[in-house]
Amino acid sequence: MTSIMDDINQLNSKEAITTKPCAECKEKCDSVCRCRSNLDSYNWLNDVPGDKNDFDIVEVHFKNTRRGFYRNSAKLDLKQGDMVAVEANPGHDIGTVALTGNLVKLQMKRTRLRPDAEILRVFRKAKPADLERFEQAKAKETDTMIRSRQIAKDLGLEMKIGDVEYQGDGNKAIFYYIADGRVDFRQLIKVLADVFKIRVEMKQIGARQEAGRIGGIGPCGRPLCCASWMSTFVSVATSAARYQEVSLNPQKLAGQCAKLKCCINFEVDTYVEVSKSLPRRDIVLETKDNSYYHFKTDILKKEITYSTQKGVPTDLVTITPERVEEVALMNSQGIKPDKLQDSDNEVDFERSAYGDLVGQDSISRFDKAKKKKKKKNRGKSLAKEPSNSSKQPAKNDNNRKQPKGKRFENKSDGDEGKFQGQREFRPRRNDNNTSKFPK
Repeated sequence: MTSIMDDINQLNSKEAITTKPCAECKEKCDSVCRCRSNLDSYNWLNDVPGDKNDFDIVEVHFKNTRRGFYRNSAKLDLKQGDMVAVEANPGHDIGTVALTGNLVKLQMKRTRLRPDAEILRVFRKAKPADLERFEQAKAKETDTMIRSRQIAKDLGLEMKIGDVEYQGDGNKAIFYYIADGRVDFRQLIKVLADVFKIRVEMKQIGARQEAGRIGGIGPCGRPLCCASWMSTFVSVATSAARYQEVSLNPQKLAGQCAKLKCCINFEVDTYVEVSKSLPRRDIVLETKDNSYYHFKTDILKKEITYSTQKGVPTDLVTITPERVEEVALMNSQGIKPDKLQDSDNEVDFERSAYGDLVGQDSISRFDKAKKKKKKKNRGKSLAKEPSNSSKQPAKNDNNRKQPKGKRFENKSDGDEGKFQGQREFRPRRNDNNTSKFPK
């Protein structure tokens, strides 16, 4: 018990040493900040020796994955995480420095920034008065969004205003909206500018951007990628799911944004690369017994399953790509192997590993077996009994039913004949024979 308490105290003391105040949330975070968002970047050129300030352009991040490149013309000592006041049209805006130095060149190349694009300036580091005014502007964003939604509804516009972002000086606001088609919001801009006394900018976003803004937990149990680290979105096609042999079920392939999941594109390159080394799927394998057609392929396991009928799981056989090429080469030479598999060991191993050995997967394992009822057949039972000519009557005309009022006359006068005659007059009685004979 004491050792466990010592470990806990040691971890607490270690956490107290390694934690530091965060520049954004003013709370204690570990070496990996807990309040990171998809706008954060890591400067992996930070430890490279050389002049880090030889490039005078910095990357600044704002709200809702908005970012921009600004020129540090005043030669300010800027570091990652500093709050700066940058040039805007009109006025100024408040943002956070994300990247500095030579890494900004690669970032500008990745975003395909045009060489003739206008690059605005960095005015200064944010002063307390700038930050106070910025906080006052941010406090009005929620009320502005709710009221603007009601205004758009009154104007009969088929659009949804998802978020509002105020500029750092509070003179301008960006309204992010979602719409299926084109929307004529010229009248809406006039009304919003008249009501809120600000300059209005409308910016359309997609369902993926809105899901990233709202956040949530995905089916994998982790936070949504669009809300945690993704800042740029690439279109996802159903062909990516086909390459990965994923069932084309819209309910399983769609994310919380009602679009195809972004993670479908994460591994599609690996599947395409591996599938190039596999045999073609239109190859028909011939054996002495049947013809086998391609049914499915496990790309990562590199196992191919064949069936004796096209598109129907009949007599499935799973083999390796090497075996497929071997059988295809034999068929091209006019040779048909006895079996599609090269040995029976692979089948036995698969059954022993995944088969139902004790019948525990059977649904009817608790049902009582019905006992078969024995059919009673008296005629067969009588036929099996040993015959005794002295006890059973002879089959003759005397056993027939006699008419009433007549007696059977015995032709023999002796005792022996009399006894035999009596036995003949008394045949074996059964349920079907209800006749009565005179004594």
